[in-house]
Amino acid sequence: MPLTNHYFCRCGWYLLALPYNFQVLDRTAFIAAALLEDIGSGDHSTLASIDKEAQGKAVLKIKEDGILAGVQLACDIFHYLEPEAHFTLYKNDGDRVANGETAFEVSARVHTILMAERLALNCMQRMSGIATLTSRYADRIKAYNTRILDTRKTTPLFRSFEKEAVRIGGGYNHRMGLYDMVMLKDNHIDFCGGIEKAIEKTRAYLAANNRPLAIEVETRSLADVQRILAVGGVHRIMLDNYKPLEVEEAVKLVAGRYETEASGGINLENIEDYARTGVDFISVGAMIHHAVSLDLSLKAQLA
Repeated sequence: MPLTNHYFCRCGWYLLALPYNFQVLDRTAFIAAALLEDIGSGDHSTLASIDKEAQGKAVLKIKEDGILAGVQLACDIFHYLEPEAHFTLYKNDGDRVANGETAFEVSARVHTILMAERLALNCMQRMSGIATLTSRYADRIKAYNTRILDTRKTTPLFRSFEKEAVRIGGGYNHRMGLYDMVMLKDNHIDFCGGIEKAIEKTRAYLAANNRPLAIEVETRSLADVQRILAVGGVHRIMLDNYKPLEVEEAVKLVAGRYETEASGGINLENIEDYARTGVDFISVGAMIHHAVSLDLSLKAQLA
């Protein structure tokens, strides 16, 4: 990816250069980089033992119940190596799957199958684990109007796929990165000198730079909520590490003037208690960083 409009920052002994508009690796760039990491100078196991033109078929086997995710990414990985690879899909992203079922068959050169195997499995297993856990959270609060959000607690350079898995599992995405929403957290507020000052400076900055971004402000107490209500000019108030009764009181204070989001210490056991408060959003980083990969395997299909 070309580095245009870039800035520099010194990190230890390294000079890090990032484009001003850098967001995430696009799908093709991710696949290329991941395959390069795995294949390097060549898949010598395959080169040594398999004829270059040998054709083969493999099946993706489900070995654990859950929500399937990453099917389309797996197809893209195979097609990156061999555009003519042929897929027969039996399951799609978002399908509930059970141990023993088949997700797809792929017909391609054996070299393609063996080089794509591990990357496709790694991505699908990780994404399916996230989708499966997300669905458990979403199911707990489906009777309420509250929506469940992910966070930025993600795997570097795999964020877009992890957030895609959250959507597949029935959740919603919070901001993608630092660039698409303003979130004034405790450290911003403390370094800036208080909630009021942080909000006022942020609004001036966004106006001066013509950046129409939503503003979310983290609070640590009901007194913080009242300060924000007095200043105004925000879009969402985060209620961080509040107990459910405190969230309920905060939601009443806000009275629909701004969106509300509960965060911190929320899990499968207590999420319904938070949804019951009427809060608009609940953010749960654990949907991604505590997800366990779903067990899948790719096996040769021999005649």
